[in-house]
Amino acid sequence: MFLQRNFLSLALAAGVLGLASCNKGGDFSKTKSGIEYQVFKSTGGGKYDSREVGAEGDATYKDRVGKIMALHVEYRTAKDSILFNSRKQQFGYPVRVPLDSVRKEQRGGLEEAISLLQPGDSAVFRFNVDSIFAKSFRQPVPPFMKKAGATMTMFVKVDKVQTREEAMADVQKMQAELPQKMQAHAKQQIKTDDVELQAYIKKNNLTVQKDTSGVYYAVTIPGTGAKPKAGQLVSVLYKGSLLKNGKVFDSSEKMGNKPFDFVLGQGQVIPGWDVGIAQFAKGAKGFLLVPSSLAYGQRGAGADIPADAILRFDVELVDVKNAPPAPASQQPNAADIQRQLEELQRQQQGK
Repeated sequence: MFLQRNFLSLALAAGVLGLASCNKGGDFSKTKSGIEYQVFKSTGGGKYDSREVGAEGDATYKDRVGKIMALHVEYRTAKDSILFNSRKQQFGYPVRVPLDSVRKEQRGGLEEAISLLQPGDSAVFRFNVDSIFAKSFRQPVPPFMKKAGATMTMFVKVDKVQTREEAMADVQKMQAELPQKMQAHAKQQIKTDDVELQAYIKKNNLTVQKDTSGVYYAVTIPGTGAKPKAGQLVSVLYKGSLLKNGKVFDSSEKMGNKPFDFVLGQGQVIPGWDVGIAQFAKGAKGFLLVPSSLAYGQRGAGADIPADAILRFDVELVDVKNAPPAPASQQPNAADIQRQLEELQRQQQGK
């Protein structure tokens, strides 16, 4: 369900930066497990030369086991559609991957590919899509990936290899900096989005209202009763589409025509829904026009919602009722921070 705020649908997600230029169209080498690869070492001045990898892998990898690799990655489908790019969608921050010994069952997966890389390397890896999802993501291949073709390509630029303590310090620094970066981007982007939204409204001759947050909404069929309040459980039928081209990325119909339930005003959905659904009474139908900063922002969501995408939702508020009591909240502690890297690793493995 795209409305829930899980931005990393493919995990080890992060991005590259002009790394595609390293793929000069030459032949790929292949590991015994079937990974196709091209590895490049920097020669300075933005230039790279091919680096050979031994038949048994990189002999120096044993010296990096137990450390953390910071790297940028970009995933592409067989049709060259970009799935994720960290420099754009992670605000330039790298992914940090714990380096462990590669087990037999991981041969042919992301873990083996990462083990071939040294600090400063750039690389292009091409995987069989069935194999990579089974070995590294531990989930079935999504239909859109199957439709795109039999392979998935990963472009990589290694930033550095760190001790665990060094990586934790960088993660904490990132956590401190990220909110300000996101806020600055959102502030600028909402102005850009509003120009596009007003053009869309004018072109389609729509009658809408605008919330102070920047969400546009229209109630086309009035409901009955009072509007829902924050803390109440609401049930919504919906169809979500990209404003740019009208492509439907999610809908209740795809979910068996079952309403989506969430507690209003608790951050369980994108901010545009918390704002927009609050404008509808029970039984009302209409639509929301949500600027990207109140949807999935610069990160986007998987292959269906690109970065900085403005969204339209056609909605019906089916029901409103009091939510069940929430479980007692737990205060964060030092262990939460210490588990940050483990959580990143679990996300990267698709768990």
